[in-house]
Amino acid sequence: MNTPSEDYHALLARHDAMRLRRRILAPSGSRVGEWGAKAPQTYDGTADQLLIGDSLPLVNPLEELIAELYRILFERHPYLRSLFPASMAFQQAHLAKIFRYLIGNLHRTGEMIGVFRQLGRDHRKLGVRPAHFEAFEAALIEALRVRAGVRWTHALEQAWLRMLRLAVSAMVRGADEAIAEPPSWEATVTSHELRTPDLAVLRVRPHQPYAFEAGQYASLESPLLEQAWRPYYLARAPHPDGELEFHVRARGADGVSDALVLGTREGSAVRLSAPRGALALPDHLPAADLLLIASGTGWAPMKALLQRVDDERSRAHRVRLLLLSPAGETATAGEMYDAAYLGAFRRKRPWLSVIAADAASTRFAGAGLRALNGILPPQPGAAAGQHAFLALTPEATTTEPAQAVAARLAAAGVPAEQIRHDATGVVAVTEMSASTTRTGLLSA
Repeated sequence: MNTPSEDYHALLARHDAMRLRRRILAPSGSRVGEWGAKAPQTYDGTADQLLIGDSLPLVNPLEELIAELYRILFERHPYLRSLFPASMAFQQAHLAKIFRYLIGNLHRTGEMIGVFRQLGRDHRKLGVRPAHFEAFEAALIEALRVRAGVRWTHALEQAWLRMLRLAVSAMVRGADEAIAEPPSWEATVTSHELRTPDLAVLRVRPHQPYAFEAGQYASLESPLLEQAWRPYYLARAPHPDGELEFHVRARGADGVSDALVLGTREGSAVRLSAPRGALALPDHLPAADLLLIASGTGWAPMKALLQRVDDERSRAHRVRLLLLSPAGETATAGEMYDAAYLGAFRRKRPWLSVIAADAASTRFAGAGLRALNGILPPQPGAAAGQHAFLALTPEATTTEPAQAVAARLAAAGVPAEQIRHDATGVVAVTEMSASTTRTGLLSA
């Protein structure tokens, strides 16, 4: 039998839940307007970056600040706990990465807003709604006060609030812009082939039409790990049969990848997020030379891009594909997990050159690309005609990440606007890290 105190707190919880539900069900226009009003109309990201940077010694380490945030959030709103996985360890570390991204990129306000608008679109599959952010905001401010104690100031608090509200308003707007798009797609696995003990090639058929472009990626959820999502590149260009292809490597962490490789079979169910990514060929791209650089399962988007190029031979692309293997391993295209397909594909397509290299050979010297072995034409100025696409994945550790390779390509003469790769800011942290759980501010 409940005590009067327990009954009272249960009544408060029900009242709070009903109030939150009313906010969640409010018309979408009012949600966007409300958060748009909260966000700073003019924003000096550099000034807030300095203020927040000054406050970090008071609240660091960020992981402990975030642990306090969630303690407060769940204590005040226990029904929100169901939005999160059982273990909060990765979530706390993940949110710390998001805060570091925010703080480090406040001076690039436009770019940061674009990242969080995309994040808001992706949050729709998790059931996160604008009203949840209000509870999150209140818990964050209280956690900051607890961590900093008497040294906390109004000016510091306002800087954190402006940063958070700018990010959340972008997420809410991104979610509202995607309102006509399904938050997720149900799909059935039609083929599951183990190419190595830890790598599977999956064919998947969505139950509804699924529009995407070659070079994009989608997040997958397995019923073996509900509410856990991980992104994978689509390894097949759009096809009339509607089937999608994914290349998945198990990581030994009992996460989504392991579930898809080791626990999934033909006939299994999966869920898909909307397609995302920066590697799609622009529609306006003229006939040009393409440079594709991939490692590990980063071959997947390149496979899709090659299929699209093959369908559009009238544009007369010449393509160079550089496949990187981990340092210390033999670098031969014939040893890759999809070698049979690539071998058959390249034999009938003289416009495609394939070069295999180990990761150590990708070191750069000065403004040149010493070790790309002919990937860039030797003629002066020829690099300016290249359009480069990079997909470097963690399992094939290269000497430099994609951003660094992109910078070296630019230094060698490839125009920066002609170099495409998926960013390693929040979107990459949420979408491309070796994670097994959900993403974003409220859930990861």
